[in-house]
Amino acid sequence: MPVVPPTPEELAELGARYRFRFSEADLKSFTGLVEANLAAHNAVERLYARSAPSAPHRDFSWPGDNPLGAWYVRTRIPPTGDGPLAGREVAVKDNIAVAGVPMMNGSRAVEGFVPRRDATVVSRVLAAGGTIAGKAVCEDLCYSGSSFTSATGPVRNPWDPTRQTGGSSSGNAALLAAGEVDFAIGGDQGGSVRIPAAFCGVVGHKPTHGLVPYTGAFPIETTIDHLGPMTRTVRDAALLLAVLAGDDGYDPRQFRTPEPQDYLAAVEQDIRGLRVGVLTEGFGLPVSEPGVDDAVRAAVDRLAAAGAVVSEVSVPWHRDGFDVWTVIGTDGTARQMIDGNGYGMNVSGRYDPELVVHFAQGRRAHGDAMSDMLKTVILAGAHAAERYDMRHYAMARELAWELRAAYDAALTEVDVLVLPTVPYVAKPLPGPDASHEEQMANALAMVGNTAPFDASGHPAISVPAALVDGLPTGLMIAGRRFDDATVLRVAAAYEREVGGFPAPR
Repeated sequence: MPVVPPTPEELAELGARYRFRFSEADLKSFTGLVEANLAAHNAVERLYARSAPSAPHRDFSWPGDNPLGAWYVRTRIPPTGDGPLAGREVAVKDNIAVAGVPMMNGSRAVEGFVPRRDATVVSRVLAAGGTIAGKAVCEDLCYSGSSFTSATGPVRNPWDPTRQTGGSSSGNAALLAAGEVDFAIGGDQGGSVRIPAAFCGVVGHKPTHGLVPYTGAFPIETTIDHLGPMTRTVRDAALLLAVLAGDDGYDPRQFRTPEPQDYLAAVEQDIRGLRVGVLTEGFGLPVSEPGVDDAVRAAVDRLAAAGAVVSEVSVPWHRDGFDVWTVIGTDGTARQMIDGNGYGMNVSGRYDPELVVHFAQGRRAHGDAMSDMLKTVILAGAHAAERYDMRHYAMARELAWELRAAYDAALTEVDVLVLPTVPYVAKPLPGPDASHEEQMANALAMVGNTAPFDASGHPAISVPAALVDGLPTGLMIAGRRFDDATVLRVAAAYEREVGGFPAPR
């Protein structure tokens, strides 16, 4: 639609916001100058309309039988090529665009949007022979480590439907654990692939930041956005990563991304002589359950039995990493995802103008429907940004280099770091009368070990460690940036050592 230039009164109000002082003559002059400048906006709109894609027709259906609340929409999009995923069905987290299929991102603010382009990861799955089986429910704008914040309702854990699956890739984990799909593609900004993997007893790999293109997925904050595979076996995670990884030429997160490694070859290798560092600071968190710490230490013993050289490693920055991540995730989210309508500005990647507008209008219409977690983040981030001029975000981004360097230093002494993925097993879903404080704790308390690796960008995988009181818990293995192959290698050796991972009855 044509851009309507501001009236002199509107221009005066805008100028006051920036501390401009206008006389009546100034206002008259600047009104004409601004109107002339905005002519380019109308030209851009006309030019964009000439090349803007249209959404393809693709059949989809709303799920009928959906006892876990894990499906958002069902599809059966056939592959466009033949390859390593032939005959396999893939669920896509509902923050990832599948052209012609509704996308909600767990939020009333996005509900009703239909993307016009496939995300890069979707195109790659289809080209590799995979079938897109549908969109899996995710949490409200993907900002929760639990599974009760989606506008569609809670996602239930297949091991115990009264408990959470973890989030924000909640539907993916439930569908995999229940055996409804072969693979899933999740997103991870604070642990959202690894947390639900741990709670549901599946495999979740957060690749090195930038290894997998984020193009076509709804952003939260560019410096912590990741997409990655979720599967039932480590070999399947390596197979899916091999399909997804590599520069697509559009994602600014992929600056200086090296060529992908041979992940499938890596998982066939043994780990004799590999150095495994048990990260001291990953155990004994204030919310840790002793049974979980014990299960992970027992899993480390199995790695030693497989030939790894195990030692204790201390990285004090790991405990500080949560605060660094919190400021990036809070202030960055408020400015990019909320004020910037998802995409923000100043990056050279692909944008989605239709989604930007849809989300902006949806936020204004449905802002009060957002989860308590999101409201808290928006309020805190907006206050910090406006009152303190983004200084804390700038500090946190500088400290993220120190966090990264601390892990890098430890990873010169060992090949991987191991620790619990989450400090406790899946908790019961909170009731409808849960207080704001209870909901916040349920949505965030589990990210202490996962979130720092989002801020640092290191690869990290969660594999099932053991059952604790009948519920899964995860062993997390983190490695050097862009050495995802070694992380997968250690995970596969553990999987062989324990004879595979259990599934819910």
